[in-house]
Amino acid sequence: MKKLNLLIFLILPLFCLAQSFQLKGKISDEKSPLEWADISISNVEGKIIDGTTSKQDGSFEISLKKGTYKINISLLGFTDYEKEISLEKDTDLAIITLKENETKLVEVVVQSKKKTIEQKIDRLVYNPENNATTVGGDALSAINTAPGVVVQNNAINILGKGTSRVMIDGRMIELTGEELNNFLKSISASDIKNIEIISNPSSKYEAEGTGGLINVVMKKGARDSWKNTTTASYDQNKYGIFALRNNFFYNKNKFRFSATINGKTGYRNIEENLDMYFVEGPSKMKAVTKLDEDNVSGKIALDYDFSEKTTIGFQILKDKSNPNFNTDIRIDNYNAQNELNNYILNESFLDRESGNETYNLHLITKLDPLNRKLSFDVDFFNYNSKFDREFIANNYAPDGTFIDVNQSGRNISNQDIDNLSFKADMEHPLKALNLSYGAKVSFTNSKSDALFYNTITGTPVLDTNQSNQFEYTENNQAIYISGDKKINEKWNFQLGLRLENTQTSGFSKTLNQETINNYFKLFPTLFASYQKNENNSFSFNYGKRIRRPSFSLLNPFRVYISSNSYSEGNPFLKPSFSDNFEFAYSYKKILRTSVFANYITDGYGVIFTSNPETLTQVVTRENYFKGLNYGIGETYSATFADWWESENSLYFSGSDIKFIKDINATPVNGLQVDFSTNNTFSFGKSSKLQVDFNYTAPYKSGLYETGYTSSLNIGFKQDLLSKAMQISFLINDIFNTSYLKNDVSVVNGVKQVYSQNESNRFARLTVVYNFGNKKINMKERAFGNQEEKKRAN
Repeated sequence: MKKLNLLIFLILPLFCLAQSFQLKGKISDEKSPLEWADISISNVEGKIIDGTTSKQDGSFEISLKKGTYKINISLLGFTDYEKEISLEKDTDLAIITLKENETKLVEVVVQSKKKTIEQKIDRLVYNPENNATTVGGDALSAINTAPGVVVQNNAINILGKGTSRVMIDGRMIELTGEELNNFLKSISASDIKNIEIISNPSSKYEAEGTGGLINVVMKKGARDSWKNTTTASYDQNKYGIFALRNNFFYNKNKFRFSATINGKTGYRNIEENLDMYFVEGPSKMKAVTKLDEDNVSGKIALDYDFSEKTTIGFQILKDKSNPNFNTDIRIDNYNAQNELNNYILNESFLDRESGNETYNLHLITKLDPLNRKLSFDVDFFNYNSKFDREFIANNYAPDGTFIDVNQSGRNISNQDIDNLSFKADMEHPLKALNLSYGAKVSFTNSKSDALFYNTITGTPVLDTNQSNQFEYTENNQAIYISGDKKINEKWNFQLGLRLENTQTSGFSKTLNQETINNYFKLFPTLFASYQKNENNSFSFNYGKRIRRPSFSLLNPFRVYISSNSYSEGNPFLKPSFSDNFEFAYSYKKILRTSVFANYITDGYGVIFTSNPETLTQVVTRENYFKGLNYGIGETYSATFADWWESENSLYFSGSDIKFIKDINATPVNGLQVDFSTNNTFSFGKSSKLQVDFNYTAPYKSGLYETGYTSSLNIGFKQDLLSKAMQISFLINDIFNTSYLKNDVSVVNGVKQVYSQNESNRFARLTVVYNFGNKKINMKERAFGNQEEKKRAN
């Protein structure tokens, strides 16, 4: 009975629709629209029950049930607006004009309640500050709580879309995998206004990435103000991690300045298991790693308005990590009767340093009263990584008697990546349509050296067969054009085309081998929407995209676990391409249905290859598949009471993957089910309890069959000192079930089963303190060479 009650509690939000109406309008002064005005809605008793802020064009929209309300609009420097309204149908308040306040200004704090999820025609907007589990966290953890988004194996995926790109305030971050995650961890979740989940981006953005876009929008506020936020948090898993962040913002007249510094220290425990089932008997590996999380990062940004039309600015971002780790590996080898033949103990220590630095110079100018706007970006990016790994693997008899040294060695590797890019964008509104166009050129150089010393005799001897020097260059030229046309109040169309010309060259000095790949590709985009009425809207979009291999995957150097187990890159990897389709229906912007399909060609990925003759396992990367991913998704927002909000999603997806390369394996395909429910319980104005649950059923796709994952998270947040201070407590993944488990593949007739647990279960205590004028207006700007930074992994 208890299980039945829990199931009803989790599924109930998907079936409870309450009738609501849309209240909208536009905020303006006597000359122009007003952005960031606070709109709060109170009931007849005067209690604030909902709220939002006006957009760039002054518009706002709130979904409310039938009833009588009082609307209050407030903006620093203007007289408050207040009006009582009776809502019996969708209502448009038209233009609301605020008058400037002639008296001495004081800060006005309006308590408003933003919806956790706002459903737009072309995107889903998620407000993480409503979720108590994000307090004290970072941008990566906040993204992971967004509906329909999953972070697993260093990849950020929109369900049904694949690996997704990430933007900050509409500008790309050019990092991927572990490096992208580390960058996002340096951003405090408390500085995020909302997260936009975009299924298909326009041609303005780089065509890189088979998945959609995730746009992280940073908080902004009033002019002539400053603010400082200090956040301290402590995570406890097997080990502890302490993080301290400080963000300072200053905005005065024409001058805007921000400085951020983040520090983290502690350790994380990682456990991996790999079982290989040879005819001669199974081999089972278990690896336990203690990873050092030491990291320091910072950013300085400055913008100055030369005039009302022209702004110039720069950003400097630096990050430094020392992710050293100790790994203990045990490999048990059994015979056909499942009796232990021998085992190998591999002890290793990796001394690693990595860092990146980014410099950006930008200019934005408005050309005329028609709002034509031209922007330029010049960017330089450098990423470097150095590691020195020493290991020794010893053979032992079943009774623990030492037999011999299986392998002893030392890996030394250095990687250095430079990128220089220039980008120009033009927004050109016309009477017939809104036009935008632009161009970008980028130049990338990557150098990596890998040296392997055999130390089995006690004296290091360079093994040239396992050492490599690799140089890679990539130049890219791109132009794009996009047009947006509103036919009438119901129909809107957007067409775009992006052309990218790429020249790549990879040279292995050790192998005396050069790989050249030049290609010219067109990437069209199409978007159409139909607004039947205030409650029902439909949209369709299509886009062609590319996924380029990260630079590290192109380097053919090997990393050994034992003498018969190693991983290597592939300099012959080619980009993969995808054609993405989506049809969506939205009901009152609280229920959204999405039907999607993505067709992939030249798909690449990791292959766990086993040679049954030599009992050797090799982890490689290959272009080995093509196929179709498809599915249907539902998201639903419900408010059961003033104190209970619930956000829910349910996705059904499948795949039809075929192999285009003979890897001696048979593809497996099947259906996947993803379900999540996020529930916020408010106790007064200053306390919140968060209960989140998500579940992914076991699924099959292409080469791999993967086990289920689930997570139950409970968080509590308490506001103190008029919200100047927050204290929160989180228990993440209570039952320790959110890690990758039972990832099965069969290659060359050998079954392999892999699992990885990266300390997802932890308890976190966080204290946040704000002082200064909390209403700030900082213009965040990302970097023009984000396309290349993304792949520096």
